[in-house]
Amino acid sequence: MVRRAENGADMLDREKSKRVGALAELWPFLKPYKILAFGALLALVLTASVSLILPMAVRRVIDNFSTQDGALLDRYFTAALGIAALLAIGTGLRYALVTRLGERVVADIRKAVFDRVIGMSPAFFERLMTGEVLSRITTDTTLILSVIGSSISIALRNFLIFLGGLGLMLVTSPKLAAMVLLIVPLIIVPILTLGRRLRVLSRENQDWIANSSGSASEALLSVQTVQAFTHEGATRAKFADVTDHSYDAARRRITVRAAMTVIVIFLVFTGVVCVLWIGARDVRAGGMSAGSLVQFVIYSVMVAGAVAALSEIWGELQRAAGATERLIELLQANDTVTDPVRPKPVPTPVKGAIGFHGVSFAYPSRPGTPALDDVSLDIKPGETVALVGPSGAGKTSIIQMIQRFYDPDVGQVTLDGVSLADMARVEFRQHLALVPQDPVIFAASARDNIRFGRLDASDAEVEEAARAAAAHDFITALPEGYNSYVGERGVMLSGGQKQRIAIARAILRNAPVLLLDEATSALDAESERAVQRAVDAMARNRTTIIVAHRLATVKKADRIVVMDQGRVVAQGTHDSLVVEDGLYARLARLQFTDGEAA
Repeated sequence: MVRRAENGADMLDREKSKRVGALAELWPFLKPYKILAFGALLALVLTASVSLILPMAVRRVIDNFSTQDGALLDRYFTAALGIAALLAIGTGLRYALVTRLGERVVADIRKAVFDRVIGMSPAFFERLMTGEVLSRITTDTTLILSVIGSSISIALRNFLIFLGGLGLMLVTSPKLAAMVLLIVPLIIVPILTLGRRLRVLSRENQDWIANSSGSASEALLSVQTVQAFTHEGATRAKFADVTDHSYDAARRRITVRAAMTVIVIFLVFTGVVCVLWIGARDVRAGGMSAGSLVQFVIYSVMVAGAVAALSEIWGELQRAAGATERLIELLQANDTVTDPVRPKPVPTPVKGAIGFHGVSFAYPSRPGTPALDDVSLDIKPGETVALVGPSGAGKTSIIQMIQRFYDPDVGQVTLDGVSLADMARVEFRQHLALVPQDPVIFAASARDNIRFGRLDASDAEVEEAARAAAAHDFITALPEGYNSYVGERGVMLSGGQKQRIAIARAILRNAPVLLLDEATSALDAESERAVQRAVDAMARNRTTIIVAHRLATVKKADRIVVMDQGRVVAQGTHDSLVVEDGLYARLARLQFTDGEAA
């Protein structure tokens, strides 16, 4: 929680430091909708102008209230109603256009950011947490929506009203206008001072709310572990503590807001009373009409309200500027893995020859620890190669390099003799099928999860793949069969069931290169035998690379590659490697002896 609070403080510092000019970065997203923006601007100018005309109509009504000409009075009232109707229509039009513009621009920003992030390599997510990316796509774009859809138009409208109202006050009564100009600074000072404090407390309150939400989310997603270790009490206490901090921040914010409201209302009404007092004396002395006094008071209230609104909106613009810069950071982020400007075509047909040529690589988060150290490996088309070795030996790194999630620091990886770095990633990845150790199950139906392997597959093809992966029986036993919703992250399925759906997905993809990263690790003995038969059948005429800790699953591989500390230390068949009495033989003795003892 301390870390979260510190992160929140860092975000506050960043928000304060942002320039409002950063909002200019939104122009490329606004540019396609210039006509919509221009219409909103016209409606805004119309409403501001009508708002400034309305007090004049009120003055004429009051000054002619005692006239004997009833028709003249009716015309003034009718004109006042017409102005009010025009104001209502203009305001509604402005709201519709500006809100539509804001929603459209924010939708485009969200799509642009997501389109950019979804294609970033895993190295990008080593530097930036997924939660922060999601926060930028949701929370930051919501701030921008508030500014485009509301704050900017309100700010422009109030700015026009401030300038126009101030000018008309001077025209109506220079004497009273001079008095108001003396009072305005007294009102602005507490608004600016307390408003700045209010913004800080508001951000602090939002941060604690976010921390509270994060704490609850973490606990609920891990509820079985929490209950298994009987940590319900500690988890409740932790959540209560964060929630209480959020309440304390909210209480301080409410106190400051209440104090500012008291001060501003008192000063505004004091100013209005003073102006009315002096104005009333001028009316009695014949220096101005009653209508002119009312007109002046309305303008002074409009100007004071415009100043208060502008000071409040300034804080919103600052926050939105910070949000804009964070989103632009994502859009302009550099990726360590990029497609070439002129990619080479993928060989047709893809045979599946994989080559590692002097490959050395270290993960960006661990630059001093090589994951692969001068690895050279040639895998023939249709060959089944097993990668074995202790944890951290580099087996999974081989799988990731074949998918070009990372680029080698030295050397190159090839597919059918063409370097992966010379081809478009989306093109050559279409010829790869992956079964990861931790299968990803989407919050969808079982059918849709399998069809993820090939989106244009028919229902019959999906079911055929499920049968081959020994998944058909348990899927049909679900309440709605293949249409059954499997829950977020497949929470309604067992570990083995998730694994079999992932295998069915790979079978359905029907790719010439098959990557199995501990594909049967979560299966029971019976399911493992069934799936192993499916894998064996699927591996025929395909290049298959298997990562396995259980050596019994790789004994039939055409070749076993033994890895240790990022290096290839031995290669051969099961029998030849056992005879060599090296690392593989030691691992085999440990596993098979333990198995016999068991």
